Amino acid sequence: MYSSFKNFDNQDIIYFLKKRGLDVKEERGNRIFPVTDKSIDVLKCFEKSLKELKVKVLFEEKAKEIIVEDRQVKGVKTDKQEIIAEKVIIATGGKSYPLTGSTGDGYEFAKKLGHEITEIKPSLVPLTCFEKALCQEMQGLSLRNVGIFIEDLEKNKKIYEDFGEMIFAHFGVSGPIILSASAHLVRYKNIEELLQNKKIILHIDLKPALSKEKLDERILRDFAETKNKQFKNSLDKLLPQKMINPIIELSRIKPEKQVNEITRLERENLVNLIKDFKISIKGFRTIEEAIITSGGISTKEINPSTMESKKIKGLYFAGEVIDVDAYTGGFNLQIAYSTGFTAGKLK
Repeated sequence: MYSSFKNFDNQDIIYFLKKRGLDVKEERGNRIFPVTDKSIDVLKCFEKSLKELKVKVLFEEKAKEIIVEDRQVKGVKTDKQEIIAEKVIIATGGKSYPLTGSTGDGYEFAKKLGHEITEIKPSLVPLTCFEKALCQEMQGLSLRNVGIFIEDLEKNKKIYEDFGEMIFAHFGVSGPIILSASAHLVRYKNIEELLQNKKIILHIDLKPALSKEKLDERILRDFAETKNKQFKNSLDKLLPQKMINPIIELSRIKPEKQVNEITRLERENLVNLIKDFKISIKGFRTIEEAIITSGGISTKEINPSTMESKKIKGLYFAGEVIDVDAYTGGFNLQIAYSTGFTAGKLK
């Protein structure tokens, strides 16, 4: 990616958007978003540029075949016509979000012309969990500023660690830090076998700003304020409403127990639970739900300086169709911008 980024980097796209009246903002993790929080505003900037440059766009016309003679591109055959061209760029996206048109056509075009396609997998995708009933109970609950890490129990190894936002869904978990974690999991050795055997655990620290000692002090203060209350009515200030019942159930402290009767050991278990809320990961949601596709046209077969195929002269690649992907927050778009600019450069 070095050559592409050198040709067109993150500052270049920010300048491009600003010039067309759209400012951007930076959020945690160097993620860049339009100040309007509307992705369509970025699209409008490109549409404006297309009109200014008088680029001809063919709508309702499907590319059927890339015309090649003697390992040299000659044009494209559509369902309506043949377009003669000495340069063709495949920028069809991956297989995720097929409703947008990314149905994997680009892989088929490249495969027919002798290119290797690495295994296609969903990436930046929500994760399913074994504790389905637990997740369903907390469905729609969004957690901000939580710490997570994902562990391989077999190797006692930390696969991924992050801090930020996540959300519970009827099938498991999602949100920015979960999506980023999925990009690591999808590439992890023997992941399917490990998932099947309940060896991949998501650990959630619900109060990362507090040490166990400070959290215990906080719980004691809350208990002191509600000393005549039952345990089930004492956690309102500490936890979101949807989490109270699951935490009570997992703590094994009787819901009707008076808070002044809760033992030190029970309190210690409660602290451990809040600091290390565990979920067993079962698998990935489908590629249709993935933000991006992992895998694609092998980078070994693409000239990094030009994005031209090493097998077919005049054939170029850009964006997600290539076997390159990154985190959520503009990084994959930057790959598309940089490779697209490089592929489109006139010699």
